[in-house]
Amino acid sequence: MAILKIARMGHPVLRRRAEPVADPTAPEIRRLIEDMVETMIDAPGAGLAAPQVHVPLRLVIFRVPAERITGGAEDRPVDLQVLINPEIEALGAETTEGWEGCLSVPGLRGSVPRHARIRYRGLDQNGEPIDRIAAGFHARVVQHECDHLDGVLYPQRMKDLGQLMFESELRHYQVMDAEAEET
Repeated sequence: MAILKIARMGHPVLRRRAEPVADPTAPEIRRLIEDMVETMIDAPGAGLAAPQVHVPLRLVIFRVPAERITGGAEDRPVDLQVLINPEIEALGAETTEGWEGCLSVPGLRGSVPRHARIRYRGLDQNGEPIDRIAAGFHARVVQHECDHLDGVLYPQRMKDLGQLMFESELRHYQVMDAEAEET
């Protein structure tokens, strides 16, 4: 296992659409997943997409710790989840605004609107299907990580760039909610 270098905003790999993973069980994909897990934990972050480690494949990993739960039946802790070739469907028109950070946009935070409830589908690391409904931070982290697969960084989703600020200033001058962890 290895800690991988994280691409930062401006790198071309973060701007293009990632390619589907042909075989989720291939040895090179298993190694990539292991390295991504180690990298995410080391960073630390709540999630990581393959393009963030310079690999243009449709693969993300994430976790939802218990302290990030905001309530509701669909907002629950999630142990480490591997999601390959994901598809997201918004469940309703409701959106929520929340602070986000990103390992590829270090030191900054922004207030980002996201769908309140989603359904996501894809494959796990064994090629088994995943089909889940998510809300709260769970929905936010999945949407954030899957955006990376389409070449989108969270500042592109922001309605008001006046709400993009350095983490240190945000902590000093405003109360950051629990959603400002690196996603």
